[in-house]
Amino acid sequence: MVRKIEGRAALDELDRKALGSLSFRRRLFEAGDYIVREGARTTESTLILEGFAFRQKLTQDGARQIVSFHVPGDFIDLEGSLLKVADHNVQTLTRCEVAAIPIREIVALIEAHPRVGRALWIDTLIDASIYREWVMNVGRRPAKKRLAHLLCEFAKRLKLAGLGDEEGYTLPMTQEQLADAAGLTSVHVNRSLRALEEEGLIVRDRKFVRIPDWERLRAESGFSELYLHLDQAS
Repeated sequence: MVRKIEGRAALDELDRKALGSLSFRRRLFEAGDYIVREGARTTESTLILEGFAFRQKLTQDGARQIVSFHVPGDFIDLEGSLLKVADHNVQTLTRCEVAAIPIREIVALIEAHPRVGRALWIDTLIDASIYREWVMNVGRRPAKKRLAHLLCEFAKRLKLAGLGDEEGYTLPMTQEQLADAAGLTSVHVNRSLRALEEEGLIVRDRKFVRIPDWERLRAESGFSELYLHLDQAS
């Protein structure tokens, strides 16, 4: 968490100590469990320690749209420290261990340490930037490019978390979950992934995705990491 937040804004030693002194309780969730439910009030903000999660919205008839994926080091409901009621669901992709931090401590930390407050504000702005890119991805890119773009984003975000890089990583999502993120059917996802493989852009070995030529995959999807703001601290 501290490493990620320092990537958002420069912190001093007092800031780092304040972050490290936050009280929390560890919680374990199995794959498919809900961490946050739409309409619920909460007294804690949740930080992922291990595992993967996703945000999702449901239509009136139960159709699901995944709006973001989250990796270790992510605060998945930081907005819950200021907004009274959750307006979406957060569900686990895999078994997750999280740290649940009292909201009152988050608010007190922000008020006492403005550099930390700035970093957390930047973190939520970057989340908003990612949402904008996802709207573009679902709304304007054809199926194969949508999936290639998601695969590029995972590579960069997992690299930041120390869980992969542009050469490859373990993909925790099922084809059904990728479909709900890309606005496609599972059949269409399967067909598009096969096309990426046939063109030599990816190599799949069960859940592991290897990227033989990062620049080719980037070019295919039109991916630019600008929206991830990876250079923010500098």
